[in-house]
Amino acid sequence: MRNDIKIEYPSSEKIYMRGERFPKLKVGMRQINLTPTVEMVDGKKVIRNNDPIIVYDTSGPYSDPNIEIDLQKGLPKLRKAWIANRKGTLMYYAKQGIITEEMEYVAIRENMNCKALGIESHITPEFVCKEVAAGRAVIPSNINHPESEPMIIGTNFLVKINTNIGNSHENSSIDEEVEKAVWSCKWGGDTLMDLSTGDNIHETREWILRNCPVPVGTVPMYQAFEKVNGKAEDLTWEIFRDTLIEQCEQGVDYFTIHCGIRLKNVHLAKNRLTGMVSRGGSIISKWCQVHNEESFLYSHFDDICDICAKYDVAISLGDGLRPGSTYDANDAAQFAELDTMGELVERAWAKNVQAFIEGPGHVPMHKIRENMDRQIEKCHGAPFYTLGPLVTDIAPAYDHITSAIGASMISWYGTAMICYVTPKEHLSLPNKEDVRVGVITYKIAAHAADLAKGHPGASVRDNALSKARYEFRWKDQFNLSLDPEKAREYWEASNKVGGKYCTMCGPNFCAMRISQTLEDCDK
Repeated sequence: MRNDIKIEYPSSEKIYMRGERFPKLKVGMRQINLTPTVEMVDGKKVIRNNDPIIVYDTSGPYSDPNIEIDLQKGLPKLRKAWIANRKGTLMYYAKQGIITEEMEYVAIRENMNCKALGIESHITPEFVCKEVAAGRAVIPSNINHPESEPMIIGTNFLVKINTNIGNSHENSSIDEEVEKAVWSCKWGGDTLMDLSTGDNIHETREWILRNCPVPVGTVPMYQAFEKVNGKAEDLTWEIFRDTLIEQCEQGVDYFTIHCGIRLKNVHLAKNRLTGMVSRGGSIISKWCQVHNEESFLYSHFDDICDICAKYDVAISLGDGLRPGSTYDANDAAQFAELDTMGELVERAWAKNVQAFIEGPGHVPMHKIRENMDRQIEKCHGAPFYTLGPLVTDIAPAYDHITSAIGASMISWYGTAMICYVTPKEHLSLPNKEDVRVGVITYKIAAHAADLAKGHPGASVRDNALSKARYEFRWKDQFNLSLDPEKAREYWEASNKVGGKYCTMCGPNFCAMRISQTLEDCDK
């Protein structure tokens, strides 16, 4: 396994912002350095410097040139000292009004230098504490994953995106999955789900956890299912419980568990066009039908919470009855499960376990708002986490686009985190480039929602890029974008002929605008 993985961004540097309540806090951010504005005033060339732009950074130590990366040893254990003497979960402390290091850390990250820019922000450590205490926000942070940098999922914060990776029996190696995890962090993935179902599940997860600076989630049912050789009827609470504990010990930060499927709800999917499409939901549904018993995930939910509380693992209440087509959206099966989740989230909170709610799926645009409104009502304001939703079913190979349309809408309405969809959704497993496209597409959707919601500082980067575009500062346009490499690649392909810039967009054109050229900037 290679040990030299590093992340670089053009014209950027890793900076650290200090805490006030906890002065030893070092919150990693990315500073994008800009070229000056050059213009003619009364026949004289005037140069005005442009201040750098500080942005949220998910790349962790990989983008710090002063930190040596050794995948064999894992990343630095950022949170080790913080959690050494903890006697409860973050929700436990939040309910008592006690602000922890994680709470100030996420407040600093969320504000992205607002204070220095004179932008008023409501996001303070005290606000973070109140939102976690009320269950409206989640900071996934297993005590056994001290390598992760604290982040927050909640309606009143930046919209986050999750990326899915994982090997199968015919799929990738551990090396490739670790590389995809770091790749996701480079482009802006806020959390990572390891959905491995193949060989070496435990070892794959261990390598990812020790080298991942963002929270890691899993679907424990997948590993439990492997333990019974793919026979749902052979599953037991004891097998599932032991799998939970195994993954808690490793450091998984949140579990997707399909606790909302009840014996009385399973039949509701029979009249659907696409039945039940959730793998985890299908497994537990079959178990219920074979044994004609209530799901052990539901009947043992309090036991699940006790296990999660011991390690401060968050629960993502999985949508096993999510619609797999726009035809099935907002039906009785989907909403029956959502109502059950509302009951379960309160039971989780009673045990100081952070929880959020998973949502659809496939939903046409005119039905999206109903999902958000019903979730807020039935689930008491717990954070909503959705896959898309996809607003049409007729675009295989372009489902990253059809889903991003729905994701931007539902995030504007209040969804806290959206799960990316790659161009190969429904077709095949994603490769490294698919991960990049999926992440960037969803970063666009998330940022569009942040602008619409008026998140403090959300427009700073947009305004800086627009100014650079107007002044023909090409390099700054690229570097301020979500994908600088792709932006520059397209520009160069369009504006070079035979290795030289064309006269329309090259040095001659820029000189008339009294602006720097790309060639000048690179010298």
